[in-house]
Amino acid sequence: MKVTYLIDTDWIIHYLLGAKPVREKLQQLRPEGLAVSVISLAEVYEGVFYSRDPKASRKGFVEFLENVSILGVDEDVCQRTWKTEKTGEPHW
Repeated sequence: MKVTYLIDTDWIIHYLLGAKPVREKLQQLRPEGLAVSVISLAEVYEGVFYSRDPKASRKGFVEFLENVSILGVDEDVCQRTWKTEKTGEPHW
Protein backbone atom coordinates (compact mmCIF):
# COMPACT_ATOMS: atom_id res chain seq x y z
CA MET A 1 0.00 0.00 0.00
CA LYS A 2 1.34 3.43 -0.93
CA VAL A 3 2.05 5.73 2.01
CA THR A 4 2.23 9.48 1.47
CA TYR A 5 1.06 10.93 4.79
CA LEU A 6 2.02 9.97 8.35
CA ILE A 7 -0.87 10.93 10.63
CA ASP A 8 -0.01 11.83 14.21
CA THR A 9 -1.96 11.05 17.35
CA ASP A 10 -3.62 14.47 17.65
CA TRP A 11 -5.06 14.24 14.14
CA ILE A 12 -6.42 10.76 14.85
CA ILE A 13 -8.04 11.92 18.09
CA HIS A 14 -9.62 14.95 16.40
CA TYR A 15 -10.88 12.69 13.61
CA LEU A 16 -12.43 10.27 16.12
CA LEU A 17 -14.03 13.16 18.01
CA GLY A 18 -15.66 14.30 14.79
CA ALA A 19 -13.73 17.51 14.04
CA LYS A 20 -15.12 18.34 10.63
CA PRO A 21 -12.02 20.02 9.11
CA VAL A 22 -9.81 17.10 10.16
CA ARG A 23 -12.27 14.49 8.93
CA GLU A 24 -12.61 16.24 5.58
CA LYS A 25 -8.84 16.64 5.13
CA LEU A 26 -8.08 13.02 6.02
CA GLN A 27 -10.82 11.76 3.71
CA GLN A 28 -9.31 13.90 0.96
CA LEU A 29 -5.80 12.51 1.63
CA ARG A 30 -6.84 8.88 2.15
CA PRO A 31 -6.59 7.88 -1.54
CA GLU A 32 -2.95 9.06 -1.55
CA GLY A 33 -2.08 6.72 1.31
CA LEU A 34 -2.27 7.28 5.06
CA ALA A 35 -0.15 5.72 7.76
CA VAL A 36 0.14 5.82 11.54
CA SER A 37 3.13 4.82 13.62
CA VAL A 38 2.91 2.06 16.20
CA ILE A 39 3.50 4.79 18.82
CA SER A 40 0.35 6.66 17.72
CA LEU A 41 -1.49 3.36 17.55
CA ALA A 42 -0.60 2.64 21.20
CA GLU A 43 -1.45 6.17 22.33
CA VAL A 44 -4.88 6.11 20.71
CA TYR A 45 -5.65 2.62 22.02
CA GLU A 46 -4.84 3.86 25.53
CA GLY A 47 -7.45 6.60 25.06
CA VAL A 48 -9.91 4.09 23.61
CA PHE A 49 -9.61 1.76 26.59
CA TYR A 50 -10.01 4.61 29.11
CA SER A 51 -12.91 6.27 27.27
CA ARG A 52 -16.47 6.35 28.58
CA ASP A 53 -17.51 3.79 25.98
CA PRO A 54 -14.48 1.66 25.07
CA LYS A 55 -16.46 -0.65 22.80
CA ALA A 56 -17.80 2.20 20.63
CA SER A 57 -14.45 4.01 20.72
CA ARG A 58 -12.63 0.89 19.57
CA LYS A 59 -15.13 0.37 16.76
CA GLY A 60 -14.58 3.92 15.50
CA PHE A 61 -10.80 3.54 15.68
CA VAL A 62 -10.83 0.20 13.87
CA GLU A 63 -12.97 1.76 11.12
CA PHE A 64 -10.51 4.67 10.86
CA LEU A 65 -7.63 2.20 10.45
CA GLU A 66 -9.20 0.53 7.39
CA ASN A 67 -6.76 1.01 4.49
CA VAL A 68 -4.29 2.83 6.75
CA SER A 69 -0.75 1.44 6.99
CA ILE A 70 0.79 0.89 10.40
CA LEU A 71 4.48 1.73 10.46
CA GLY A 72 7.06 0.48 12.90
CA VAL A 73 9.39 3.03 14.42
CA ASP A 74 12.45 3.51 12.27
CA GLU A 75 14.58 6.44 11.18
CA ASP A 76 12.14 7.49 8.44
CA VAL A 77 9.18 7.63 10.84
CA CYS A 78 11.25 9.58 13.38
CA GLN A 79 12.30 12.11 10.74
CA ARG A 80 8.74 12.58 9.50
CA THR A 81 7.50 13.08 13.06
CA TRP A 82 10.29 15.50 13.89
CA LYS A 83 9.61 17.60 10.81
CA THR A 84 5.95 17.91 11.76
CA GLU A 85 6.74 18.81 15.38
CA LYS A 86 9.45 21.31 14.41
CA THR A 87 7.47 23.17 11.77
CA GLY A 88 4.06 22.73 13.30
CA GLU A 89 2.83 22.11 9.78
CA PRO A 90 1.48 18.93 8.23
CA HIS A 91 3.46 17.38 5.39
CA TRP A 92 1.23 18.58 2.56
